[in-house]
Formats: sequence, structure tokens, C-alpha cells
Amino acid sequence: MTSLSGKTALVTGSTSGIGLGIALALAQRGANLMLNGFGDAEGPLAAVRALGVQAIHHGADMSKANEIEVMMKAADERFGGVDILVNNAGIQHVALVEDFPTEKWDAVIAINLSSAFHTTRLAVPSMKARKWGRILNIASAHGLVASAQKSAYVAAKHGLVGLTKTVALEVATSGITCNAICPGWVLTPLVQKQVDAKAAALGVSNEEAKRLLVGEKQPSQTFTTPEQLGELAVFLCSDAASNVQGAAWNMDGAWVAQ
Repeated sequence: MTSLSGKTALVTGSTSGIGLGIALALAQRGANLMLNGFGDAEGPLAAVRALGVQAIHHGADMSKANEIEVMMKAADERFGGVDILVNNAGIQHVALVEDFPTEKWDAVIAINLSSAFHTTRLAVPSMKARKWGRILNIASAHGLVASAQKSAYVAAKHGLVGLTKTVALEVATSGITCNAICPGWVLTPLVQKQVDAKAAALGVSNEEAKRLLVGEKQPSQTFTTPEQLGELAVFLCSDAASNVQGAAWNMDGAWVAQ
């Protein structure tokens, strides 16, 4: 089993969903955690600490560069730096491009893309000094293919895959790896909102709306789980993955294979 004992991981957007699943998987391997996100943090903190590691929460707004800088400094002060950076924070808004509110565009780009730039630029120097680091960008199947009415999200996730490749090139000889994970449908609170909207629009049950939603894109007909994504993240942090660099690894039930 991969051991991450003595390492510190920062997972943005980790108080629920994919981020929490990844945080728990890293903690199970011994990594200390800095969680980040809005909403209740006590439950997630308790779950991580129950695995025998140290964990703290920072409520930085990932749309604000100055708050990200404060968060990264807090990680340095508490843990001596970030060894594993998981850029997971994300939001969604759905509308035709001509109807897309400009403030929603700016918010999606800021949180889904620009925040990863800010955390990465601040984490890389100390990773280089330690000659070890893992940067995981949680992109999406929408980082590889598009869907209508998701212009900002698709643009941000494609940009995140591009950022991943560029950083991987820059750190290739430094002991750091940078990779993207591209999930398909995962039943997170963000996706549950889409399920609820579909159920209301079609007048069907929540379970039927889930079936219809996942069936639109994902040939496996099943949701990927946060736990599965957590295990992939652990692998990408392992020595076995030390030469996996600049990958956009999709876990999407054959979505982009079509």
C-alpha cells in the first residue's frame, strides 16, 4: 500500500463530494490534510482526523487570489509546505452562450481555472526545494470534450488540462509531477442540483432523473464514485506513477471513448 506518511496535502473544495473523497483517501495513506471549502467543515475534519492524521480547514474563497495566498501561507506555517496539491474547487452554470451572464463566466473561470494557477505558482517553489511534489488538477470529461450550454465550464476545464501539460513540462526533471483527473458523472452536490432540475423539468422521480442524466453521456450507465477517484489520486501520488507526467486521465465510464 502506498504510504504518504509525513506528507501534507492541500485539497481545495474538499468539504464534500470529490474533494472530500480524495482527502479521505490521502489521509488513509498517512497524509496530513488542509481542507478548504464553504459550508460545514467540522464533519469532514472529524472524518479525516479519525484516520489518525492532522487536519485543519481554511475557508479561502478560491475566486480571490489574495485569499489563496493567505491559505498557502497558513499551510506553510502549520505543516512546513504543501507536498500534494489537489486543485478540485469548482462551480457550474448552465446557459446558452448568448444568454450567459458575464459575472457567472468570470466566477466559473476564476474558481475552476485561475485558482489552480495561483495555488500551483505558490506551491512549486517549496516542492522544488524538497525535490518531490504531486500536483493533481481535477478537470472533467469536459476538459476533453464539450457539451452545449456549458461554455464557461468547458473553457475552464480545457484550460485546466492545458495548464496541467505546461506545468508538467516545466517541472519534469524536478521530482514533481503534474497530472489531471477527468471524471465523468460523479454524484456530487453540484451534480445533484442538475438531477433535481431535470426531475422538476420532466416531472419524473429523482432516481429516473439520475438514470436519464448519466445515460446521456456515460455508456457505463453508472456514476463514478468519489472513493474511486480518491484511489486514482493515491496512485498518481505513488512512486509507481513518478513518470506519469502531464496526463489527462479520464475516469468516465467510456464517455470520451465515443
